[in-house]
Amino acid sequence: MGTVVAQASMSLDGYIAKADNSIGLLFDWYEAGDVEVPTATSGLTFHLTAASADYWRSWTTDLGVIVCGRTLFDFTDGWGGRHTMDTPVVVVTHQVPTQWVQDHPDAPFEFVTDGVAAALARAQEIAGSKTVAVSAGTIAAQCLQLGLLDVVAMDLVPVVMGGGRPFFAGLSIEDVPLGDPEVCIVSSRVTHLRMPVLRADPS
Repeated sequence: MGTVVAQASMSLDGYIAKADNSIGLLFDWYEAGDVEVPTATSGLTFHLTAASADYWRSWTTDLGVIVCGRTLFDFTDGWGGRHTMDTPVVVVTHQVPTQWVQDHPDAPFEFVTDGVAAALARAQEIAGSKTVAVSAGTIAAQCLQLGLLDVVAMDLVPVVMGGGRPFFAGLSIEDVPLGDPEVCIVSSRVTHLRMPVLRADPS
């Protein structure tokens, strides 16, 4: 099975989005350089620094599937049926959006209605030995609480948001130790970090 990674851009005070799900200055680093990085979204090309571009390629090359919650799916309208990273998506939801599925018959999306653990199991089946990326927020918190998370990866952005949606929203356990941070890249407007999860006790 591939590594399960919770990943997001995060402000210095721990937020991955504003309360309305907008991202403010969190994605400024996607336009902080001269290296063009195309995406699967029509008309969307990132302009990264060379250092961030190298990190981006190493991260996305091994990416097998993305797991997200219904809030993010609805906010993006399912990325129009094709995720920006051009990977399959597993959505944790209480109800399958049947009309959306009918409107996007070729979209590599699956909807799991029996919880985060089941969604992650399905994602690992799809990904095989490749990485499973878990969108930060409520889904990441549930994975951590259930002991299903291997790594926390954050793109730490030099901005203070003052409030919003935290990286691990609704976490009901305390003091989960992580391994020492690996500073992958220090770049313009962002520092890319990875930390292994040492213990995720589902108590």
